[in-house]
Amino acid sequence: MSWEIVVGIETHAQLATRSKIFSGASTAFGAAPNTQASAVDIALPGVLPVLNRAAVEHAIRFGLAIGAVLNRRSVFARKNYFYPDLPKGYQISQYEIPIVQGGSLRILLPTGEKTVRITRAHLEEDAGKSLHEDFHGMSGIDLNRAGVPLLEIVSEPDLRGAKEAVAYARTLHALVTWIGICDGNMQEGSFRCDANVSVRRAGDVALGTRCEIKNLNSFRFMERAIEHEAARQIALLEDGGKVIQETRLYDPERDETRPMRTKEEAQDYRYFPDPDLLPLVLTEDEVERIRQSLPVLPEARRSEFVARGIPGAQADLLTSSIGLSNYAISALEGVPKGRAASIANWIAGPLSAKLNEADLQIEQTKISAEQLRRLAEKVDDGTLSGKMAKEVFDAVWSDEETIDEIIARRGLRQISDAGEIEKIVDAVLAANARQVDDYRAGKEKAFNSLVGQVMKATKGKANPAQVNEILRRRLG
Repeated sequence: MSWEIVVGIETHAQLATRSKIFSGASTAFGAAPNTQASAVDIALPGVLPVLNRAAVEHAIRFGLAIGAVLNRRSVFARKNYFYPDLPKGYQISQYEIPIVQGGSLRILLPTGEKTVRITRAHLEEDAGKSLHEDFHGMSGIDLNRAGVPLLEIVSEPDLRGAKEAVAYARTLHALVTWIGICDGNMQEGSFRCDANVSVRRAGDVALGTRCEIKNLNSFRFMERAIEHEAARQIALLEDGGKVIQETRLYDPERDETRPMRTKEEAQDYRYFPDPDLLPLVLTEDEVERIRQSLPVLPEARRSEFVARGIPGAQADLLTSSIGLSNYAISALEGVPKGRAASIANWIAGPLSAKLNEADLQIEQTKISAEQLRRLAEKVDDGTLSGKMAKEVFDAVWSDEETIDEIIARRGLRQISDAGEIEKIVDAVLAANARQVDDYRAGKEKAFNSLVGQVMKATKGKANPAQVNEILRRRLG
């Protein structure tokens, strides 16, 4: 019998604040160990947490972006567990009443669109970090991350398989960076995912026993980890075994998941309201102010691109980040609907290739949106052929003069004068009588050869469409 893989994702998005969620210590990445840990972060006796307003506003932005319910009154709780990198012996989080409840995220799959339900998103503090590699027989503790603000985003188990899980994680990553609440840097731990994986027989309604794979910090590793874990569970069940609910780690070098600890249930953490923090109360004015500050969201921007005649796949690319989307909007300024697709082709093709080749973000591009628009216009009005335009593009990218200067210096202007092309076509036909006869005898290759002769005579500058049209007319 076939199996179905069921996945739910828990994501920890580090909120883009300058200071921590309950203290004034810096959240900057890369500082020397324990230099950004205040008295609050290391839990010295008598200290009290003070909530960071910016972290709350970021959570509100996310809730609004996914169409969730914003609880006007939410509560912070203590999540009790003991680990060396948790100085207080508990983590301040939200449990029974989170700030964000419900909502959904639309993801794009090869088979079409899918809506993934969001269970909740709640504010919490990060723990410190245990360092094992640099110490022989010991572990070091770095508390710089202790107290860093997180938004934990929990999906429903709506995802089926590793590829859907990755599509969801990518879409969520794009959204939190789009609305400016997280920098999305997975290498620095700003965006970390835990995958809850279970399997069940095709057609079964009940969910199987899940295992949680912790701290997946790349989309590639997420896909491999889920696929391996699902295969492990299926093999175990088919051999008559039983899946144990536990937390596992993925080892990319061995391409396997390994047991970390038995999976805890909520009661094991002994949640109770934090007596040092008042309930968090949101006002309607505050929520409305933040709603008004939201940028156009990816779905709306994608619809805008499609309405302008840009194909769906390219519209998806243009909305993969707010930076790329804003670049496209600038490049499309004043461009008629019928020509929008050509701009999108330039962005999806040559520009994206250059950015990938140089490992640059769109904000670091060496050709501005205005330059790209003018280059596309030169092709549309017949000044440049596609090949010429690519040559100009490469020259502009290499910081060589302006578009007009490059065209003039290299003599790249396309010949679009019908009379001039007709004279050259007539000369080519007169000099290639045999190929003319071959074409009229039904040999289509002879036509291509004649086109090549015309392009050679014009040093590649003749408008190819006009050459084809005039040649067909002359040959009858």
